Amino acid sequence: MQSDIEIAQEAELKPISEIAEAAGLQQSDIEPYGFDKAKIKFDHLTNRPMKGKLILVTSINPTPAGEGKSTVTVGLADALNAGEKSAMVALREPSLGPVMGMKGGATGGGYAQVVPMADINLHFTGDFHALTAAHDLLAATLDNSIYQGNVLKIDPRRVIWKRALDINDRALRHVTIGLGGPTSGVPREDGFDITVASELMAILTLSTDLMDLKARIKRIVVAYTYDKEPVTVDDLGVAGALTVLLKDAVKPNLVQTLAHTPAIIHGGPFANIAQGTNSILATQTALRLADYVLTEAGFGADLGGEKFLDVKVPRLGKHPDAIVVVATVRALKHTGGQALADLQNENLDALEKGLANLGQNLKAMQSYGVPVLVSVNRFTSDTEAEIKLIQDFVAKQGSQAFLTEVWAKGGAGATELAEAVQDAVEEKSTFTKLYEDDDDLMVKINKIVKKIYGGRQAVLADKAQKQLAEFKQRGWDKLPVIMAKTQYSLTDDPKRLGAPKDFDIHIREFIPKLGAGFIVAMTGKVLTMPGLPKVPAATKIDIDENGQITGLF
Repeated sequence: MQSDIEIAQEAELKPISEIAEAAGLQQSDIEPYGFDKAKIKFDHLTNRPMKGKLILVTSINPTPAGEGKSTVTVGLADALNAGEKSAMVALREPSLGPVMGMKGGATGGGYAQVVPMADINLHFTGDFHALTAAHDLLAATLDNSIYQGNVLKIDPRRVIWKRALDINDRALRHVTIGLGGPTSGVPREDGFDITVASELMAILTLSTDLMDLKARIKRIVVAYTYDKEPVTVDDLGVAGALTVLLKDAVKPNLVQTLAHTPAIIHGGPFANIAQGTNSILATQTALRLADYVLTEAGFGADLGGEKFLDVKVPRLGKHPDAIVVVATVRALKHTGGQALADLQNENLDALEKGLANLGQNLKAMQSYGVPVLVSVNRFTSDTEAEIKLIQDFVAKQGSQAFLTEVWAKGGAGATELAEAVQDAVEEKSTFTKLYEDDDDLMVKINKIVKKIYGGRQAVLADKAQKQLAEFKQRGWDKLPVIMAKTQYSLTDDPKRLGAPKDFDIHIREFIPKLGAGFIVAMTGKVLTMPGLPKVPAATKIDIDENGQITGLF
């Protein structure tokens, strides 16, 4: 069996100019990055209406057994694009952290991939490098302000802007900087976030144009003064410089699938520590060009799905016309207690237990008032009895489950699902927000805990309680909320699988991100700088004398 990268390397790609033309773009609308990649000049397209139907792909809680959310998204787009109407994909960019770590890339798999696969999973068009440089320029400017007389009265103990790196490096979570004497700065505690957790990444993916990007950057809170007043990027005077570094990164990237369906890949915040969606500009551009736009949200419905619907949709100006929840027999059996080594064996008892997780995620997505379908991403070891059990369960939940075999067959493996999606997007629906804009922060959080996770309530640590009181005084308590939570469980404990009941979500602290326009609630032990596994994926990646890459999935 060929690996994903072998399949991608054998593919015959079309010139990006042809893909652009097929998408309805003029040559003046793109800035080519070589043969098969381009930046889109989105400002040329703003006068076009968003005519497309939007389909959001999300999933159950991820497991080591695999779900294949991006693969289904790409395969479904190829299936829809093979018909009389046009389709496009709008996905996030992969981070080097998981590419070199454990999770892998984000370009799909098998015969349902976006290409050039290696480029996209590595440096691509340099967006993440630009974000990392801008993030660390801000950190350097902040520390320089303290060193050069501290005219802003910044309290070094209350600096909340960390440094960033797009590699998993646990040794950098907590560091001390400024050592080495008077010429080396002011000593203080610091740390690193992975680039995808940077507020600049969130801002990039939520901005509607270059000036909106700059306005949002100005509002970033980086520290507090000795009088506990917030210090912003505007106070430091470097919003213009940061925007200059991001002037190209803000433009969406155009590539293609193996079936030559146009694909826009842009932005990459993780859904367990940020909002987990691609950029508004990418999605809006696709909606202006195609009849069907397929997009996915990071991790499961409880994280990326909820954040797409509650944080991105109000800014996007368009809600999904249908939602697809991806599950696999293997993942559901693992969630139900079956060992990874035994997943190829039929186990209806474990599958039935694991279906509770699908049920909660399905119920959560149905609460938004748009049609929800289920994709059962098929593996060769799945039995007819297991598939029927899932389909019968989903039918009892008021939805339908469709087999997809896109890894092996590409778009041809999603024709039945594509037909159902085409019917679903034409249904009359009323999108219902989970919470109102003027709800207090804790009202919003508890609605997420109860309706999305199936839990009881949120419990605040002392630090979080003090912050909440401070936020109310500053008028920040009605902003949308981003829950930073483990992706592996509906709870804040990654080991509690399935669909637990009567549990609390523990919030240890809040992080204000005024540029992005939301408050982050840090729950459990979730970290903003991941670590590498015992055997990193990087140990399997190599290149030969001809430049041929191996081991990249």
